[in-house]
Amino acid sequence: MHTVEDTLLDRLALSAAAEAVYWAMLDNPTWDVDDLVTNLDIPETVAHDALSALADRALVTPSVTRPGTLRAVSPKVGLLTLLDQAEQQMIAQQAKLQAVRASFLARAESHDTHREREEIVRLEGVDAVRDRLAEHACTASESFMTLTTGRAIAPEAIENGKTLTRIALSRGLPVRHIYQESLLSDAASRAYAELMAEEGEQSRVMPETPVRMTIVDRQFALVPIEPRSGRGALEIRGNRLVSALCLLFDMLWERSTPFPSPPPADGHGLTDQAVAILRLLRQGRTDEAIGRQLQLSERTVRRTVRDLMQRLDAESRFQAGVEAALRRWI
Repeated sequence: MHTVEDTLLDRLALSAAAEAVYWAMLDNPTWDVDDLVTNLDIPETVAHDALSALADRALVTPSVTRPGTLRAVSPKVGLLTLLDQAEQQMIAQQAKLQAVRASFLARAESHDTHREREEIVRLEGVDAVRDRLAEHACTASESFMTLTTGRAIAPEAIENGKTLTRIALSRGLPVRHIYQESLLSDAASRAYAELMAEEGEQSRVMPETPVRMTIVDRQFALVPIEPRSGRGALEIRGNRLVSALCLLFDMLWERSTPFPSPPPADGHGLTDQAVAILRLLRQGRTDEAIGRQLQLSERTVRRTVRDLMQRLDAESRFQAGVEAALRRWI
């Protein structure tokens, strides 16, 4: 019965016939090819092939004492040689694998560098959130969209909201705001919403808003760390998550109703406020004077005048008043 070397020979890629020939020659040093063919019951070509494979691996060598014949090398000597060869092959293969691994990791790292990632930044505390929103108000280039929930807006939040909204509006950014209906039952919150709408915020209201959040430029979304807490907010950056929140906002916007409710218009589509502004334009009044007389903010007057001039295709404010009179709008 052979030892563990049997298994090693198999692992070193020797055929079953070559292994049988090798062990037979070790056990029977005087056997020649004919003896191997007869005793192992193998074809002569198989015996020659086996001897050739064994010679290639230095497991058989020419006999000195019996010229013209081959002898089996001691397993310990022959196997050590084979193992050394196998080890060198494994080292070379390992080096190749390491090179492939390094190349793969380099390409994977390059792919990760260019891939857009979702990123969530934790803003601890109310002050950090307000500072970040103020920064967005000063740097945003496309839009501000806000969802507000709850029964009332805290006084300090109202003041901060006024500041942020005015900064964004002064930079020409469209500001859209959806309020939860219950907020309007609070006098201070309703007054804030009405004031912001008067100054140019596009406001809407719905029975329930699912979450409080602000979306900036459709690229950043700020949501509370915990609802109804002052722990801070999570700022989400990245296309997938923010796009989903934008889709939610747009869907809610379509389902909400304008706030305040638009005043009734006449047969020309003009509100009483627009008609009054046109009459004062015809008199050559300034925006400041019109606002003071009608108790409107100057911003509201400017926006209304701009819209009226576009409708009347007028190049000046005075021309808008005259054209409105010619069309019998006033």
